[in-house]
Amino acid sequence: MRKLLNILKYLLLSIVVILLIGYLIVYFSKRSDSKKNMELLGVEAPTLSQNGITFRDLNKNGKLDVYEDSSASTEDRVEDLTNQMNLEEKAGTLFINMIGSTSKGEPMETPILSTDPLVLVFSIVLPSNSEMIAKKKMNSFNILTSLDADLMAKYSNTIQKMAERTRLGIPITIATDPRHGTENNPGAALFTPAFSQWPSSLGLAATRDTLLVKEFGDIARQEYQAVGIRLALHPMADLATEPRWGRINGTFGEDAQLSAAMTKAYVLGFQGDTLGRNSVACMTKHFSGGGPQKNGEDPHFPYGKEQVYPGDNFDYHVIPFTEGAFVANTAQIMPYYGIPVGQTSEDVAFGFNKDIITGLLQDSLKFEGVVCTDWNIISDSKMGEGRAWGVEHLTPKERVKKVLDAGCDQFGGESIPELIIELVEEGQITEERLDISVKKVLRDKFTMGLFDDPYVDEQKASKFVGNENFREKGKEAQGKSTIVLKNETILPLKTGTKIYAEGMINPELLNKYGELVKNPEDADIIVTRIRTPYDERSEYFIERFFHQGRLYFTEEEQKKVLSLISKKPAVVIINLERPAILTEIDRSTKALLADFGTSDEVLTEVLFGKIIPEGKLPFELPSSNEAVKKQLEDLPYDSKDPLYPFGHGLSY
Repeated sequence: MRKLLNILKYLLLSIVVILLIGYLIVYFSKRSDSKKNMELLGVEAPTLSQNGITFRDLNKNGKLDVYEDSSASTEDRVEDLTNQMNLEEKAGTLFINMIGSTSKGEPMETPILSTDPLVLVFSIVLPSNSEMIAKKKMNSFNILTSLDADLMAKYSNTIQKMAERTRLGIPITIATDPRHGTENNPGAALFTPAFSQWPSSLGLAATRDTLLVKEFGDIARQEYQAVGIRLALHPMADLATEPRWGRINGTFGEDAQLSAAMTKAYVLGFQGDTLGRNSVACMTKHFSGGGPQKNGEDPHFPYGKEQVYPGDNFDYHVIPFTEGAFVANTAQIMPYYGIPVGQTSEDVAFGFNKDIITGLLQDSLKFEGVVCTDWNIISDSKMGEGRAWGVEHLTPKERVKKVLDAGCDQFGGESIPELIIELVEEGQITEERLDISVKKVLRDKFTMGLFDDPYVDEQKASKFVGNENFREKGKEAQGKSTIVLKNETILPLKTGTKIYAEGMINPELLNKYGELVKNPEDADIIVTRIRTPYDERSEYFIERFFHQGRLYFTEEEQKKVLSLISKKPAVVIINLERPAILTEIDRSTKALLADFGTSDEVLTEVLFGKIIPEGKLPFELPSSNEAVKKQLEDLPYDSKDPLYPFGHGLSY
């Protein structure tokens, strides 16, 4: 036995040594590459004065160029800069990829040994900041890091300074997925404690309050801008007509008119009536509606590549764009991954589909802003295969050409400008075609004032972001979004009620008005928080972040809940990420509430009637798994005999 233990000890030690050597090889290789990249950068742009005009001499030529002149028209500045750009700079402008920082707000240049596996993975698989900025000439990035506000601001300033040292000093557009909820999904949303906390988009829709949604957008805009973020990779205008779909939590529900109203208010909050210096641009997604996924499977993965329309309801999914996003002048649009089966002249995914991008979006609907593909539709990476659904047979270079021919302007989640350079040099794509897209990207940068001053106040950010007023507004929205699905005269709870609680992070908050007890037998009522069920999958790295598949509780899961709530009168609160099947739980509880990111603090106020819940369901709740299977992916509210219909919601 001792001999076996010694063998295992040396085996483990050998594995650790091999891993450490591998890490050091990668570390020193990346550090060497970083040094070479930084040597490609020049000096910082001096601030000069000429003819009474003070300007940043971004190309360091000692004179005032039109693109450096804040008094010149946006179109003249765009034209002047485009004419000065070389092919490499134009190609780099057409890519936006994920970017990361260290925990201290410094550029992520080398692998980071971290207890957070995501930080470790991203620091290894993502290109370094300097590679993308200095070498590949890119100037748009999707920031992944969640830090304190001052550190996020510091990072923004640091990479803007790096961009200033490039040949033409083109500033960086920093983009982000949603950060104001309680969900942490690197493929869709990023939990950022420094910001005020709000309900999910479903929760915003549950309030039915467009003024509140616009106010949310305005507050989120201010917090983003304070740390240097100027592009929101949201909202999602997709419709939740297929209840099993794993991205429903980011939508405004299944009703097209409700989604249109929410989308319009959301974009107006972020951008204002027109895009300007105080705006955060919105990249509304996913045109022309990514909700009707076959069997609810998500097209991040090969098994979910098909979008289907058995109810012949394609046009319904466009309404949130035509009556919401476009009315609010959304700056940018993102198509989804899926193939709109049978809807166009060829069954290829939206980003490759000329009928969708050029024919519908640009020609018919007259959209003139940036069209950016969803992430990683071109090349395979360490994160998974390229999601080139319908064109898997094409090479990465052929895919790039097809995207540009379809009418898209930017490539999301990619850092391969060299392929565009090759296409131009081979005569397959003209530089004039690139100019069309480059000008769109630059136009937004100029309009938002990034060329004149891309820097933020780091000290102000730490005091301003997540301030008390913003947080109180978020709590107000959380309370208002909470839905009372059922109430058999048990709510609101009376002061002094003895409560046994499960599923709460901070159950002691119930002591503010009631008395928390340790055993169900000692309680007057039971309060339990549960989550929407889903299938746990792990074939692909990011599958673990997608709650998709089943909506029913397994026999074991359901037994656990029912055995608890059968002991005393009970209040069940479910976090509705998707339309869960709650039929058996509903029968056994005295009160049933739905929340969309309501904190324990706010929930306590709701339970005791200090905050009156006003939420209405943004989708119907099915009564059985059989009903879920029989509904059609593209039709709203078509589940047979739903437990609770769309729009249901009680109050006190």
